[in-house]
Amino acid sequence: MKCSDVIQLLNQQADESYACSWDNVGLLAGSRTKEVRKVYIALDATDEAVEEAISQNADLLLTHHPLIFQGMKRVTEDDFIGRRIIRMIRADMSYYAMHTNFDVMGMAQLAAKKIHLQDAKPLEATCTEDGKPQEAACTEDGRPQEAMCTGDGKVQGIGRVGSLEREMPLCECCELVKTAFGRTHVKVFGDLQKQVRRAAICPGAGKSDVQLALAAGADVYITGDIDHHTGIDAAASGMAIIDAGHYGIEHIFVPYMAQYLKEHAPQLEIAVQGRAEPFQIV
Repeated sequence: MKCSDVIQLLNQQADESYACSWDNVGLLAGSRTKEVRKVYIALDATDEAVEEAISQNADLLLTHHPLIFQGMKRVTEDDFIGRRIIRMIRADMSYYAMHTNFDVMGMAQLAAKKIHLQDAKPLEATCTEDGKPQEAACTEDGRPQEAMCTGDGKVQGIGRVGSLEREMPLCECCELVKTAFGRTHVKVFGDLQKQVRRAAICPGAGKSDVQLALAAGADVYITGDIDHHTGIDAAASGMAIIDAGHYGIEHIFVPYMAQYLKEHAPQLEIAVQGRAEPFQIV
């Protein structure tokens, strides 16, 4: 099928219009008319992902995070972004990214289901009740400027807030998160014996949504990329934080999109990158 047809399928899951205004989603390299027989899916367009996609003769590389994020004045081999783009173009492989549009229309609800969050609603709504994106809703750090949730569950947005299946100690909630996202460890701010029930979750970098999680009455906030001061300040304010890592939660994008394409385009061959933690703890 044509690359444009694959893009149409991807937009049915998370339309590009739902992305934040600062973001860079969609077809970032290659031709819409290219015939696509094989899709390779990864979270990031790293050197390893690009080379593996090429070695497997993929026609389209699909990632969550966009390789091209800010404006570029030249595409050369003098930097890693240019080298990867040139490598893909030489291999006649197109490249597509689903970032904040997927955060809004897939990632948040998927993550909430992983921890069995009950009555989950958007932590930060980015869409009006009829499902249309709110213009200029996002700040440069990737979060909407103000929440628009009406509380009726009909809006979409980044993150979710709701209730765990039952009250439990924070240490048990940590084990729940580790099991749900295949983690061997998490970073925790707060008393491990504290009882938690109301929870907020925001896959990726959740620092900018801490105040919203507090305002929503969350006992625990599950996210990634939390720094020292943000963590201790949240704990001092009465909300524990479980930092499962940016990659640690968002890697769920890969198997989800693989299954989505298998169901909606069975004629495509799908390959995925295995777990690719961006750092090691030694």
